[in-house]
Amino acid sequence: MELPAYFISDAHLGIDPPGAVPGREQKLIQLLSSWKGKASHVVIVGDLFEFWYEYNYYVASAHFELYRAFAELVESGVEVHLLQGNHDFAYEDFFPKHLGVAVHKSLILEIQGKRLFFTHGDGVPKSDRGYRFMRRVLDFPLNRFLFKQIHPDWGMGLARFVGRNSRKYGETRTLKLEEYIEWGDRMLKKEKCDYCIHGHHHISGIWNTPNGIVASPGEFIKKPAILCLENGGLKLVSI
Repeated sequence: MELPAYFISDAHLGIDPPGAVPGREQKLIQLLSSWKGKASHVVIVGDLFEFWYEYNYYVASAHFELYRAFAELVESGVEVHLLQGNHDFAYEDFFPKHLGVAVHKSLILEIQGKRLFFTHGDGVPKSDRGYRFMRRVLDFPLNRFLFKQIHPDWGMGLARFVGRNSRKYGETRTLKLEEYIEWGDRMLKKEKCDYCIHGHHHISGIWNTPNGIVASPGEFIKKPAILCLENGGLKLVSI
């Protein structure tokens, strides 16, 4: 029997919004540590951090224990993947080079005889045209270079300020979950997959669609939950 695989999304580590579970980063570290040698794959489906940026000689020291947990998980034989989210899209080589964690925009894996498509899910709604444009601006190489010239402490502070304001804006918007499910169904057909796993909207669920199954782990903030693939079947697990 194959080992189970686990999928997590939207931890937004680095902030503690109202209602967040106390010590949730430590809970996540303990969870990762419990899977050493006991899982085939672990996939973080975007927005692990509220903000991430890599400087040449700087890495956010507040998450040192988390980095170690990832490295130990990989050393135990678990295949670990990290997807870019809309809050932490600026990964470079720290995770792959120093921790053995592969980084992707999207990903297809064959696990337990099933074909799974993973992506964070940002930019899916038709109303997100403004976000898609802004993402291209922020990810433009020249703009990335200019941001890197800011002192890391100032850059992190500025990013968290912008993130707080964008979060407030997002909370006032009406979420249309059906757009994500319909999009996931289209991706299942396009990529010829059995499962489409995404995050971003923070709603956990497993939805049957004409072309397969669309699922989201939800979030790891107020009501932490994960997805578990075992014996080819997907289930939600509250933490």
